Amino acid sequence: MATVALTLENFEKTILEGGTVFVDFWAEWCGPCRQFAPNYEAASEANPDFTFAKVDTEDQQQLAAAMNITSIPTIMAFKDGIGVFAQAGALPRPMLDELVSQVRALDMDEVRAQLAAQESQDADQAQQAAGA
Repeated sequence: MATVALTLENFEKTILEGGTVFVDFWAEWCGPCRQFAPNYEAASEANPDFTFAKVDTEDQQQLAAAMNITSIPTIMAFKDGIGVFAQAGALPRPMLDELVSQVRALDMDEVRAQLAAQESQDADQAQQAAGA
């Protein structure tokens, strides 16, 4: 499957409805981005059940800013609408394949439980700080 171009208009819908989505934030002038592109394309072809998307940070500056992209390439992974990975830097193909395997194996019920526990802990800490 070829990669999908994401824009400010289709980013949220793709992340929320796409199941597992990998996003490559890149720019044409970025050498490491161009070196990483064939690995990313190959991973997309090897994993047709996932969405592999690209965000051109020059064309989509507002989206890149909203996602706090400060270095490119940056790879993000979302599963069931939840961000599960973000890292700047071009990954070698074996590391990209390992990332895909790890995201595939994630137990999202466990991830949601961990997020809920963290939110509860954060709320308790905020309440304690407000009462202090």
